[in-house]
Amino acid sequence: MKKVRMVRNRMQASQSMQKAYADRRRRPFEFAAGDHVFFRITRRVGPVAYEIALTPQLANLHPVFHVSQLRKYLFDPTHVLPAEDIQIREDLTVEVPPIALEDNKVEERRGETVSLVKVIWDRRTGDST
Repeated sequence: MKKVRMVRNRMQASQSMQKAYADRRRRPFEFAAGDHVFFRITRRVGPVAYEIALTPQLANLHPVFHVSQLRKYLFDPTHVLPAEDIQIREDLTVEVPPIALEDNKVEERRGETVSLVKVIWDRRTGDST
């Protein structure tokens, strides 16, 4: 009986800690038509779904997003970025060619020789793998 109570108390403490962590990250977001989340919200579709006005280049994407995917944005006209011509395939993938190969080295891992190459994908953002 004593062990059961001890296990129950530990489970309850663990669940309480997990709930506290989740509650710290969870925010009750609500948006209205006309608000900005980098794009303008056109309407509320459901209690946690919003339709946003996408640019013509992104017209083949579904315009409805869950509230967890959106963040409040204070609109500033100076933040307008030049639109790149992105070709999105039917399977919703994008081909991004590498810009440059920056570094390479050979390492021994688990008895096998492995070539490692650092690829620069976008110099402006510094995106590399």
